[in-house]
Amino acid sequence: MGKKTLIVLLMVAMAAVLYPLYESYQGSEQLTELGQYYADNGVQDTGAANLVTSVVVTYRGLDTLGEVTILFLAASVISFFLSFKKEDRKESREIRNITEILTTASQVLIPMIYMLGVYIFVNGHLTPGGGFQGGAVIASGTLLMFLSNPDFKLSHKVIHYVESTSGVVFVLIGVLGIFMAGGFLDNRILGLGEVNTLFSAGAIPVIYTFLGLKVGTELSNVLGIFVESQNEQ
Repeated sequence: MGKKTLIVLLMVAMAAVLYPLYESYQGSEQLTELGQYYADNGVQDTGAANLVTSVVVTYRGLDTLGEVTILFLAASVISFFLSFKKEDRKESREIRNITEILTTASQVLIPMIYMLGVYIFVNGHLTPGGGFQGGAVIASGTLLMFLSNPDFKLSHKVIHYVESTSGVVFVLIGVLGIFMAGGFLDNRILGLGEVNTLFSAGAIPVIYTFLGLKVGTELSNVLGIFVESQNEQ
């Protein structure tokens, strides 16, 4: 009873702290000067129909590089600790049987999930989506693969190769933007093409492709190490 009372008191205290912020909040009805520039010039400057893509990949490309770096560090730390724990586990546990429904459904769904992930990051300059979203979808396909086949072993060597190559290419494209266009990750190193077509927005589709591969392999690698550590318990 005391524990529940403490939880209720903490929730009330948190509500008391946040309510004044909620009461005084006033949403902005107009774009800022910078936001207005993005809205007015984003399509013309980058050739991308998706305005969010214009901001994330080009105007604020350094922020995106920082996010990718943080994701890489987080995945590396998680993988390190999961691998470290495996050394202390000597007993193996029995793996439960997989139902035929899950096995059969996964054979249909996994290719579709991977195709959807690729579609999301390849078309990120045209529709909502991009490298992070597409990479997460690809990782969800890897998770389903583990669920449907506990004996499946992920090739960490291939994962590391794809991840490293994608990261290096991403940075190289950014550097090329400095010498061949107007700045880091400037997508105009390639022709902008015609807006609303697949081959448009300069290097954005290329950037998103490698970004999606990098995110997908990083998350898949974490899942693979986690599954291996669980199977060795």
